[in-house]
Amino acid sequence: MGWLKKLGKLVFFGTLLSILVVIGFYFYVKDDLPTEDLIRDVKFQIPMKVYTAEGELISQFGEKRRTPVLYSEIPQELKDAIIATEDSRFYDHFGIDPIGIVRSAIAVISTGRKAQGASTITMQLARNVFLSLDKRWMRKIKELYIALHIEQIMSKEEILTLYLNKIPFGNRAFGIGAAAQVYYGKDISELTLPQLAMIAGIPKATTRYNPIRNPDLAKWRRNVVLGRMHTVGAIDTATFEEAKSAPITAKLHGAKITAPAPYVAEQVRKEMVERFGLEAAYTEGFKVFTTIKGDAQIAARQAVRSNIHAYDERHGYRGPSRYLWDAENLDTTSEAGAEWSSEKIVKHLSRIKNYGDLVPAVVTNVMEQQIYVLVKGGNVEIIDWDNLKWARPYISDTKQGDAPETASQIVKEGGLVWVREDESGNFRLGQKPTVSSSLVAMNPNNGDILALVGGYDFSHNQYNRVTQAKRQIGSNIKPFVYSGALDNGATLATLINDAPITKWEKNSVWRPSNSPETYNGPTRVRRGLAESKNVMAVRLMRTMGVDKTVDYLTRFGFSKADLPSNETISLGSAALSPLSVVTGMSAFANGGFLVESNLIERIENVAGDTVYQATKMVANLEETVNLEETFKSPSAEMPAPRVISTENAFLISEALNSSIWGGGTWSKGNGWNGTSWRARAIGRRDFSGKTGTTNDAADTWFTGFNASIVATTWVGFDAPGRPLGRTTFNSNLGNNEQVSGAEAGATTALPGWVTFISQISDSIPLANREIPEGIVSVRIDRKTGLLSRKTDHTTEFEYFIKGTEPTKYVDEFSPITIDEEKDLIDEEEGIF
Repeated sequence: MGWLKKLGKLVFFGTLLSILVVIGFYFYVKDDLPTEDLIRDVKFQIPMKVYTAEGELISQFGEKRRTPVLYSEIPQELKDAIIATEDSRFYDHFGIDPIGIVRSAIAVISTGRKAQGASTITMQLARNVFLSLDKRWMRKIKELYIALHIEQIMSKEEILTLYLNKIPFGNRAFGIGAAAQVYYGKDISELTLPQLAMIAGIPKATTRYNPIRNPDLAKWRRNVVLGRMHTVGAIDTATFEEAKSAPITAKLHGAKITAPAPYVAEQVRKEMVERFGLEAAYTEGFKVFTTIKGDAQIAARQAVRSNIHAYDERHGYRGPSRYLWDAENLDTTSEAGAEWSSEKIVKHLSRIKNYGDLVPAVVTNVMEQQIYVLVKGGNVEIIDWDNLKWARPYISDTKQGDAPETASQIVKEGGLVWVREDESGNFRLGQKPTVSSSLVAMNPNNGDILALVGGYDFSHNQYNRVTQAKRQIGSNIKPFVYSGALDNGATLATLINDAPITKWEKNSVWRPSNSPETYNGPTRVRRGLAESKNVMAVRLMRTMGVDKTVDYLTRFGFSKADLPSNETISLGSAALSPLSVVTGMSAFANGGFLVESNLIERIENVAGDTVYQATKMVANLEETVNLEETFKSPSAEMPAPRVISTENAFLISEALNSSIWGGGTWSKGNGWNGTSWRARAIGRRDFSGKTGTTNDAADTWFTGFNASIVATTWVGFDAPGRPLGRTTFNSNLGNNEQVSGAEAGATTALPGWVTFISQISDSIPLANREIPEGIVSVRIDRKTGLLSRKTDHTTEFEYFIKGTEPTKYVDEFSPITIDEEKDLIDEEEGIF
């Protein structure tokens, strides 16, 4: 009896002491425990995602990849796998599993090592969300109290959902939604049982059981998970055996990007960081919907790349990057001098990153007019003569070697080369381009950027030539100068002297000349702009004066600091960004309004609430513009300021339409082409356009537009001032396969624009050219611009702003000869 009394006292005081210890520890750590509000408001670090206007993913930013899922979206098989493996008594305990603790303690006593864990899912959640991962006793005590606290506040479904969305799965994936994407490139609902079991096995040790790093261990762990599911009755024997034998299918997947636009993504990232700060932008799960159209963006990227390749190929082949072995002097006794094995080549190529559309390859066999290449990834491909014959030697930017007759004149075996697929899916010999290009397209009615490509390959060069590069604009400035002249009394029929200019200033002389250096004498303004006559632009600018011209150009959004205060401004000496050019040119497309470029349509938070909605400057807000749904958006709107009259915008657009379609009658001997005639390839009469070329063709431009879209392309070297050079005719290619001669806006930049517009033409509304009320049309004589009573090929109809049309008929006027004209020109202005 005495022994029993002592035992009873021991149990009593032991229990009392345990209760006091528990209470004491509780008050000791009480202040460190999370509140109910904090537990219920656990925030995930969710990356920012950037989308097109249609909702296609462009990119995502954030250290942790996470895609939260609801309890109802979690596959039952995954719930079963996690519970069977991590906490089989999850629905029975109160946050702490006494049975599990006892079982773990017995295992430690019997084996001398920790063979089983006693942490419940709730305890793991407490550790992952509110505590560090160190192994101190105090952390474990806090973990117990937090687990108890969580169980009092949240339901089992809420706990399991939070746990599966929060825990790490390796490779920067947090939560099952991200894990499914990272390892299988699918939504969690699309995974098979073996794949779900694989994911369920990773949290035990994210590195050790990672299917990418340790596939064998990961498979063993997956089968352990399947075994536990079988043991608890979640799956039957047949299902278990089938799943256990399934192969490992996990591969590392990035974000499922369906609309690649890295320059757009980077522009958005900068704006989001400025707006919300770095940490919030990267972790609060913002969804940024841009104005980018997916089909237009893809077309723009391909147009830029194909145009760069076209330039690069016509200037010649610079040869393989290097030779891995010397095919003509093989040394079979030396590993360094011997021909490489396929395995060695494949391993070497695997370490070389692709470059845009270009893939590394090694030449393994050279035939007379074809070569065999081993391409990165291990496939052997044939490059036929049609995809080789362009590769005459590059000598300089202005000189190319003779056209090759055989493949051996181009490459030899062992050459490390770049290849790309052509439009037919055949491989073509290529090379890393040295030239650069950009393209930006905008809705001229509200400033929405529809496509933006800042260079050939963002992963190798992040410099955005659309927004960051300011390059001399060349003749793309002329529409703005001519617009000022129309506001200063000129008309499209006004005669300007197309003749050389010489201007002396102290000890220097300035002689602007046409390109090519042909001069027509008195020429109408429409034709002068369409044919991009330099001397006519200078003379028109002189009617306004330099200062007035500079002030006028600022109407179109150009900064005065970017506009030189001298006469070269009329020829495009101003350095402007493509984004500013496309914005300014929008005024001619939309009837005279200055819109602001806009890339972000709206921003949503993680809950789907809109936290930012773009307010757009809209042209013709009072007169609703009728555009197809493709180019509409439901954002807030306000009227864009009018900067030129509707009539002025119409007349400039008309002249720029002539830049594409020309004028006169070829059969009667008075036909002529504008500099943009290659744009006829798109088969659209409703487009207007203007080429631009600077001195020595260091910068080449083309801007084309109708009422629904305006797009600008630029091509040049990143090193300012380096000429684009010229090419000679390649005898291996037909006339329709090449462009030769000096590089210029018409031959270098315009083809990229044509490729872009051609690909999306069906989605661009056909614009009816409505004549403004303030415009009249009268028949004029083609030579003099005066009224004519004739109706033959010597006359045409021309548009005028009411009150500016000519009042004299041509038969009342004696034509002026070039010699007589010299006596009539005041200070070489040449305005008639």
